[in-house]
Amino acid sequence: GTFLGGVVASAGGGGRGTQGMDASHSLVVGVVGKPSVGKSTFFNAVTDGKAKTGNFPFTTIEPNTGVTYYRAECASVSRGKQPLCKPKYGFIAEDGTRFIPVRLLDVAGLVPGASEGAGLGNKFLNDLCAADVLVHIIDVSGTTNEKGEATTGYDPVDDADWLLGELHAWIFNNLWGRWPSICRRHSATKSSAASTLIAQVSGYGCTRDLVVRVLNEMDVREPVDLSQWSEEQVRGLVDKFIGVRFPMVLLLNKADSGGDTDRNIQNVVEKYEPRGLPCVVGSAEAEVFLKLWREKKFIKYQPGQEAFATKEDELEDIEFRLSRGEEIPDVEELRARIEKELVDAPPKAAARIERVKDMVMYRFGGTGVWRAVQTAVDLKNPSVAYPVRSLTSLGTEGGGGSVLADCYLLKEGTTVRQLAGMVSHQLMERYGHAEGEDGRRLAEDHVIAGKDFIIKFTMSMVEPVAAVGIASSSSDGKGGGGKAKSSSSDNGGAGAAAEPE
Repeated sequence: GTFLGGVVASAGGGGRGTQGMDASHSLVVGVVGKPSVGKSTFFNAVTDGKAKTGNFPFTTIEPNTGVTYYRAECASVSRGKQPLCKPKYGFIAEDGTRFIPVRLLDVAGLVPGASEGAGLGNKFLNDLCAADVLVHIIDVSGTTNEKGEATTGYDPVDDADWLLGELHAWIFNNLWGRWPSICRRHSATKSSAASTLIAQVSGYGCTRDLVVRVLNEMDVREPVDLSQWSEEQVRGLVDKFIGVRFPMVLLLNKADSGGDTDRNIQNVVEKYEPRGLPCVVGSAEAEVFLKLWREKKFIKYQPGQEAFATKEDELEDIEFRLSRGEEIPDVEELRARIEKELVDAPPKAAARIERVKDMVMYRFGGTGVWRAVQTAVDLKNPSVAYPVRSLTSLGTEGGGGSVLADCYLLKEGTTVRQLAGMVSHQLMERYGHAEGEDGRRLAEDHVIAGKDFIIKFTMSMVEPVAAVGIASSSSDGKGGGGKAKSSSSDNGGAGAAAEPE
């Protein structure tokens, strides 16, 4: 299949490896914003509306979710194997950029009073908990008021605080209303503050490690008498918790609207960036137009790049290079390819193309939408792993198939054994051992790090005693017996990444 008109087509995989995939270690980006700020346009800009579930390494795609992409240099580039790489999911661009699928969640219902159940308030706040990081879309044109209604002269400088305020009210009211009983239980059980608080906030989709991080950032030291905490201290806890649990990027959308837009952008950036909220300036509508124009072959454009080129631009670039005395190999073939791949836009479209080039690409260094996705995912410090069958060829199919076809974007802290569960349930149940790119055995609890982590799994020949994971193939963890080549159907989806031992 192709994406966004197809920079480079994906190899496609018929959905192999999607059955029963453990998605708990894959990232979800939540998109929030008032009505009419451009949320739907953003979704259309960074997802493929025609995407089918089987084209992505996710078990299901819900109605309010889509698939976007995180960009990283493909591991095939530094290893000299880019021409052999045909991604099973996502795609690889001509410059070696790997587009790795990421789930995108449309969190609907953000209106004033959401924390009190207004609008779709309860659904909105519950949906938020399914996201790991948020992109908050703000209309900086000043044409959408606090309720999402059309207006003029609206100042959006408080919009991000308003969302944070709704989050704070929701969590604080739940916590403070039960604080006396929480304190009594904390005292009676002689628990640590982390143990007591994780029981109260686990419903917000967080882990014990996250609670410990929050307490460390507050410089809380055990033992703690929670009954002595004031309302102000609990509010401080909630603020710190929101900052850690719901990291957020602000996309300042409709930045090419004129009027008060530039002033609004300056005010929002000056208010929030010092507080650790990254601001990305851009136009989702411009990206949607770029997708359309590329499909019509009016422009050459790779998603996320800072510029695009028309047929005229490409031909003028050749003439400029020749005028400087540069030698261009096969220049006539290059001209012919440009003539074939691009067409001249009609006058009305050509005028709009020039406006986007001047008002968006030159001014902001791109449309901003892909930078927003990239910045949001990077806030979670992810890793990228490539399970392979052979550490020599880096092949992922039996019989010399595609190189590095499988690629997983992982949450920070994901271990080798957890990745095995993402590759397939059968690999998880018949786990033998794993090796790094250098051939050394990796411990099951080894934390995967970096953007090009290559790993080979080997399954145990021993059938699992129960449905839960089996211990490694021998008691000393070094494996037993020699390796046997697996057939192409030996593990129903893990075949690209594991062989039995």
